Amino acid sequence: MAVRFRSESPALVDPLPIRRLQESVINRIAAGEIIHRPVSALKELIENSLDAGSTAIRITIKDGGLKLLQIQDNGCGIRKDDLPILAERFTTSKLSTFSDLSHLTTYGFRGEALASISYVSNLTVITKTKGDSCAWKACYQDGSLISTKAGTSAEPKACAGNDGTTITAENLFYNTPTRLSALRSSSEEYARILDVVTKYAVHNPKVSFTCKKWVRQAASPTPDISTPSSSTTQQTIRLLYGQTIAKDILHVGISSSDNASSHDEGEDDDSESWSAESYFTNANFQAKKMVFLLFINHRLVESSRIKKAIEAVYNGILPKGASPFVYLSLLIDPRSVDVNVHPTKKEVHFLNEDAIIERISDVIQETLIGQSQSRTLLTGGVAELTKDREKIKGKAKAVELDTEQDVASGSVEGSPSLSQAVKKKTLSKNKVRTSLQDRTLDSMFPILAPSQQPGAAVPQSNTADYSPSTQPTVKFREIKESQCYLTSVRNLRQAVRKGKHHHLSEILEKHTFVGIVDLDRCLSLIQHSTKLYLVNHGALSEELFYQLGLRQFGNYSRLRLDPPPPLRTLVTIAVDAEDGIDKSRLSKPEIIDCIVDTVMARRNMLQEYFSMSVSAEGLVESIPLLLGDYTPNLDKLPLFLMRLGPQVNWTSEMECFDTFLRELAFFYVPEPLTPAISQELRSEDMGEERAMKWQVQHVLFPAISRYLVPPKTLLDRDVVQVADLPDLYRVFERC
Repeated sequence: MAVRFRSESPALVDPLPIRRLQESVINRIAAGEIIHRPVSALKELIENSLDAGSTAIRITIKDGGLKLLQIQDNGCGIRKDDLPILAERFTTSKLSTFSDLSHLTTYGFRGEALASISYVSNLTVITKTKGDSCAWKACYQDGSLISTKAGTSAEPKACAGNDGTTITAENLFYNTPTRLSALRSSSEEYARILDVVTKYAVHNPKVSFTCKKWVRQAASPTPDISTPSSSTTQQTIRLLYGQTIAKDILHVGISSSDNASSHDEGEDDDSESWSAESYFTNANFQAKKMVFLLFINHRLVESSRIKKAIEAVYNGILPKGASPFVYLSLLIDPRSVDVNVHPTKKEVHFLNEDAIIERISDVIQETLIGQSQSRTLLTGGVAELTKDREKIKGKAKAVELDTEQDVASGSVEGSPSLSQAVKKKTLSKNKVRTSLQDRTLDSMFPILAPSQQPGAAVPQSNTADYSPSTQPTVKFREIKESQCYLTSVRNLRQAVRKGKHHHLSEILEKHTFVGIVDLDRCLSLIQHSTKLYLVNHGALSEELFYQLGLRQFGNYSRLRLDPPPPLRTLVTIAVDAEDGIDKSRLSKPEIIDCIVDTVMARRNMLQEYFSMSVSAEGLVESIPLLLGDYTPNLDKLPLFLMRLGPQVNWTSEMECFDTFLRELAFFYVPEPLTPAISQELRSEDMGEERAMKWQVQHVLFPAISRYLVPPKTLLDRDVVQVADLPDLYRVFERC
């Protein structure tokens, strides 16, 4: 290749002409500044969906987003009249004058995201507003509408669709091969996408996020990210980052008003007000790499200054090489923030940056130090305990030395097995400290069995000597699975088996019951191996009774009601107590008639399949008995009968069985109607509370251990690890 040099003589240098770049070249250059990789496009689209007020966002990815990147939301949608200019540069509904930047509260504002994506991919938009009778589909290339078929108009086409918007970008960077070749593997691009979706899901716990890979098969793949709507930040962190982080999380709220007393009244400016919320791990959590989520005015950004300041706080607390998890959301008056300083908006500048960072760092440091001090105080005499431990270690070493000498000299019988025991000695922190003689919480407060008469005297035994051997035992009648040839029931049983979570099954099958923490809130403690778990026995029992209902379908025992109460009377009691009935288009008598007629019309089916007997006169003679030695709270019977009307889908066989059994399981859950009612009853009669506690410990938890096939959903919020013996030993060692 020939190299062309400029002439060294100035007289021979001709200036090159200045030309206007072609519009397509300008747009492609601009697109390259905003859309660096698939995750850049997805971030812009997620922000558009959030700006549209979406509560559910579904993302589908193929080949790391290069072949397909689709995002579907249920937001307000896009008007059909706006579709022709949707993908043109600098078209936006959020900005009209430059001064609007000073009070901007939305994610997007320049109108470049969709335009940039259309210049480097094949862009398709399907959208529907609530006022539209149908959805509209439009295809774009280089910012303009295009037709999908030759000879057809490029105008948006009517199509089927839900409220909201679905945006699909295919063949990303197909016309920029250099950018395409610079990207790494599709798995790495997908990992970047999951990271961004995870961060937005943590910051928006009220929005449901789903992210999955596209597959050719008809069956939908399991999402890699799936969060519920109407959750909390801490619950979302537990779901996405794991229980290890969630159990060591701390939370603080900070604002400019906290130190306003240091200023004179009248000097504070509203434009300088700010507030922050942060979730961060304590000194127990140690990771190899720092996880840092930073949102400023709800925008995912990066700030090396804030990150270094927080790292400096942890340098004096964590060991060298260990890093924390930190989520920080900072809200600043829009007049103090300049958001238009980076093409992808990943950086922002704001006033009083040094003072705000210093204040946030100080509060985080004070919280970490306070938590460490309180942990030290709770140990109660850590110094003395450390000295005792050192003495024990010294004695143990002496014993080991004597043993080794005896084995070497042959003076100890069975020396090979003894030497093996010395070598394989279990560390104290790994010992499982449970046995049949261990005391439970309730052993300190003796509980009456239901068979004992209410008001009977408690055995006058010393509670210090009270052991599980004095507790009444329950022998379960084996609950066998009934033979059923209905396809719907067999499918429901198969779904239960398929959803089994093996680790949770092991915990529940081999647990040791510790005690009931709160009867009204259905909270209990169990132990498995070296870990202690706080469980919602209400949620566990609801799933258990649903599965027991499926297991015994068509072959239930009966719980007879004597005398049988009238169905209409029970439904009337429940309807009168229900809130919100007045807002219904039906009157209370009409609602009662509708529910009673529904149940009476299907009483033969209820008798055949569920052993629920309702006489022709409308008397409830019996209900199904799901578990022997367990009696449900009959105060909930009116509510159960009332819910059979609106909550059971009587039009579909499979859904009918599923929803009826769900309602039956809800009726069997060992909980009071309301905590307030429970408090009133408790002050009057302690017998019912004792009987319920006895059933929970001696009937319910053994049945859970034996019959429950737990799904993964119970791990999200109903089974929470609260302590681990090796972690407690590490705490004592640091103290």
